[in-house]
Amino acid sequence: MGMIAAGSLDRRIQFEKPVTTRDPTYNTSKTTWQPHVKVWAQVRDVLPSRAESVDENASMQQRPARIRMRYREDITADMRVVYRGRVMEIVSGPAELGRREGLELIVQELSTRGEKP
Repeated sequence: MGMIAAGSLDRRIQFEKPVTTRDPTYNTSKTTWQPHVKVWAQVRDVLPSRAESVDENASMQQRPARIRMRYREDITADMRVVYRGRVMEIVSGPAELGRREGLELIVQELSTRGEKP
C-alpha cells in the first residue's frame, strides 16, 4: 500500500545539480548545471487562485507545477528540474510523503527576457 500509484508516475523528469567553479583569471565564481538523475514522476500545473493576479508589467513568467515522485534521499532544494524543455527551480520542498513513500516539490519555470546565459 503506497501513497503514490506507480501508474500515476507517467512523466520523465531530470534533476540537475549546481556545480560552482572559480574563474582562475578573475577569481569569480561561475555556476553550471550537471545532470544528476532521471526519474518517473507525476507533474501537474498549479493554477493561480482567484485572489492572485498576473502583473502585466512583469518581465518574467512563472508557471508553477507540483511534482510527486518516489522517495529519494539525494534530491535537495538547490537542484533544478528539466521537463519537456522547461527548466524549473524548486521553490518548495522536497517534502516527504508518508513514511518515505514519496516526495513532493513545487517548482516554477522562470523565463526572463534578456537573461544572460
